[in-house]
Amino acid sequence: MYSSVYEFRQFYASRPGRLMRRILSGHIQQIWPDLKGLTVLGGGYAVPYLKPMLGKAEKVFSFMPPRFGVHHWPEHEKNLVCLASDTALPFETEAADRIIVVHGMEHAEDPQALLQECWRVLKSNGRLLLVVPSRMGLWSRADWTPFGHGTPYTATQIAHRLHESLFAVERMEKALFMPPFRSFLVLRTAYTMENFGRYIFPGLAGIHLVEAGKQVYAGIPQRQTAKAGARRYTVGQTAPTG
Repeated sequence: MYSSVYEFRQFYASRPGRLMRRILSGHIQQIWPDLKGLTVLGGGYAVPYLKPMLGKAEKVFSFMPPRFGVHHWPEHEKNLVCLASDTALPFETEAADRIIVVHGMEHAEDPQALLQECWRVLKSNGRLLLVVPSRMGLWSRADWTPFGHGTPYTATQIAHRLHESLFAVERMEKALFMPPFRSFLVLRTAYTMENFGRYIFPGLAGIHLVEAGKQVYAGIPQRQTAKAGARRYTVGQTAPTG
């Protein structure tokens, strides 16, 4: 069971984890090719996928849920991570141009509250990207990976949750077509299977990548648990007492 950020970090330090990060990062870069001048937030455990964005986006921050804990990131540099509840993200309203959530939706205690907070924090022309394990894929059954825990989703279920939180689905992609094996021989075929998998066996994709835009004129989500003027506190800081 993945119950700590250190278990996530250990996985992404392994050979399968590094390969998964490279494959998914390639898909993310295709969806968001240009981040110049933008503020990017990462939720859940998104730091492996935020690293390539450092130096490309104007600002990059990450938030991790209390149930997993938090660790300093990036290593040996100024910390850019904070601990935050899904129901009350410590960021100002309309503070971000992009939000990416990885290992977040499937583990969230209240997924709808997380989406509503993302809606609040995003700018009117902002984009949300969810990276979620597919209920139909094999990776949601591989409990040796982070995607093998929590609640997987079908594409319809994700679209429904986004619609309820006043997001409009802009784009849906599938990824991780290779079987979830740790064998080096299987890993060597990963990029070949990724290139042809979407045409040969699209139903076996392990991951959904869903990009959504904020519906500004559709109304305001009923559940707004965080104040518009919320402040961000990074690791090692405490809130003012007075």
